[in-house]
Amino acid sequence: MESPIPLSRPWFSEEEKRRVGAALAGRVAGDGPFGRRVEARLSERLGARVLLTTSCTHALELALLALRIGPGQEVVCPSFTFVSTANAILRVGGIPVFADIEERTLGLDPEAVESKLTGRTAAILPVHYAGFAPDLDALLGIARRRTLKVVEDAAQGLCSSFRGRALGTLGDAGCLSFHETKNITCGEGGALVSSDPALVGRAEIIREKGTNRSAFLRGEVDKYTWVAEGSSYILSDLLAAVLDAQLDKLDEIQARRAETAAFYRANLADWAREKGVRLPPPDDELRRANDHLFYLLFPAPEARDAALATLRSRGVMAAFHYVPLHSSPHGRALGHGEARLPVTDRIAATLIRLPLHPLLAANERDRVVAAVRACEA
Repeated sequence: MESPIPLSRPWFSEEEKRRVGAALAGRVAGDGPFGRRVEARLSERLGARVLLTTSCTHALELALLALRIGPGQEVVCPSFTFVSTANAILRVGGIPVFADIEERTLGLDPEAVESKLTGRTAAILPVHYAGFAPDLDALLGIARRRTLKVVEDAAQGLCSSFRGRALGTLGDAGCLSFHETKNITCGEGGALVSSDPALVGRAEIIREKGTNRSAFLRGEVDKYTWVAEGSSYILSDLLAAVLDAQLDKLDEIQARRAETAAFYRANLADWAREKGVRLPPPDDELRRANDHLFYLLFPAPEARDAALATLRSRGVMAAFHYVPLHSSPHGRALGHGEARLPVTDRIAATLIRLPLHPLLAANERDRVVAAVRACEA
């Protein structure tokens, strides 16, 4: 019997082990030599300042704290997202307000966002699902007119862009993930991205327990001390060492993912047209995506569920995605259960993700396509 094909699998080699060994021989706490090197490399690639964090969840919390968003203030975000998006808002005392998503991008619908704004709205928090940006021109325009902050949840967005700019760099702050399912990974990790020096300065203090330790390590002060309220969001140098090795092969990872996505698109296009199944949108004049996910959108939930069963029976570990936050148990407990988000509900009920990772072999791609084409819709 053939082995199951996993949905995601990180690409590690001896180089990650070597660099972890090098980190073990030196400083292993945060803001060490590997961490600074990774921050510099990412900053150069993105064109904005990068601060590593222990997760994208913590990066989102850090961004909101550094933007001074707090108790009683509302932040508009999608319900079709991972729990971290809303949890970060709750952790700073804010109120998540769920808006519907667009059919094409699966990101925030600007008209839906407009309908959710009140005098308590402080920020908009768009999510770049599958590394594909929503209508950022419209969302940033709303923010400018209403004097709102924008925090990009770019957990899936590394190497994606909008109007030639890296996702995560268009708002006041952006947040990246290096979880094991992401294009590059250190197991658990994240980053805050911003071009605002004042925001970065505040974030640097917050992530170091409210101290000016980072300034001390740069030689800017002769000792460090407690200067503000903070927490512990800084990434260990052991994990930064893994991430440094991952960055070496980022371009190759991207090329392999793109090859698989192109293979799926070419070999499933006719089947999808016949069955009424939607594939991810191709890049357009505004957007360049990073092939983080390749999904199928079925015409009905029953067709999606049947297809998922067929794929798994053939050893293809395809998966659905988020339970919309407004309809989740905690979302209902917070009073969001009656929210009317029809596009969100439909997408969540009809979406399947196919295996996509840099170690996917050619024969495995063939098996995935054959299994999909065996599905009825």
